[in-house]
Amino acid sequence: MAMDEQHEQPPRRRGIYLLPNLFTTAGLFAGFYAIVAAMSDNFQSAAIAIFVAMLMDGIDGRVARLTNTTSEFGVQYDSLSDMVCFGLAPSLVVFEWALRSMGEHGWIWSKLGWLAAFVFTAGAALRLARFNTQVASADKHYFQGLPSPSAAAVLAGLVWFSEDNGLNGADMWVAGSVLAAAMGLLMVSNIRYYSFKEIDFRGRVPFVALVIAVLVLVVISSHPPSVLFFGFLIYVISGPVLTLYQVRQRRRQRKLQSQNPPQP
Repeated sequence: MAMDEQHEQPPRRRGIYLLPNLFTTAGLFAGFYAIVAAMSDNFQSAAIAIFVAMLMDGIDGRVARLTNTTSEFGVQYDSLSDMVCFGLAPSLVVFEWALRSMGEHGWIWSKLGWLAAFVFTAGAALRLARFNTQVASADKHYFQGLPSPSAAAVLAGLVWFSEDNGLNGADMWVAGSVLAAAMGLLMVSNIRYYSFKEIDFRGRVPFVALVIAVLVLVVISSHPPSVLFFGFLIYVISGPVLTLYQVRQRRRQRKLQSQNPPQP
């Protein structure tokens, strides 16, 4: 009986891991602040807050994996935070900044303005739901559909870049509505995007990798509004280019196989 008691597993302690969830909470606060700032017409701060939320979203998962503190609670909390930061906040910011002014062009344009914002929000919700249900079977090297943080970065980058260059949101309603609707549709598409999950933060890397990282930081710091906006815009375009390339490669392989059938 004593031996059985020695081999009994101690009961698991209930609770949550504090460190990764603190970063998730910081990201959630940044998303909330972006909405509040947009309501106060402080659009540049709102856009920056969305990028801060992106940074926190990238850190919390890395911290959880590096410290072995991943949990189902953390996964669900992170997903809910992503919906606020990258689903609601960007669409509300761009709506307050530019799409609300579409009502000046007529009631039909007013409807199209908030519909474009809703397409983005709905696309983010569907994207996150699909990701959560397919995370176990998905290809780790690629995302299916545009990731919601990248879609949010395009809208936030547009606002930040425009405000930094003295462009009024009322004059940018075409770009705002088109990008909001396009990002929403890309999030629920089957277009593949490279995930960058192969980057190993634990293992050793060549010295040149550190040099490249420093150069990237220097380029971003040279003019963050322009570099971030156009950088994420290039990433958005890379998805269709990558998907078309892979489709052509598969067609070429099937054509070669049909021309050179295996010998019996």
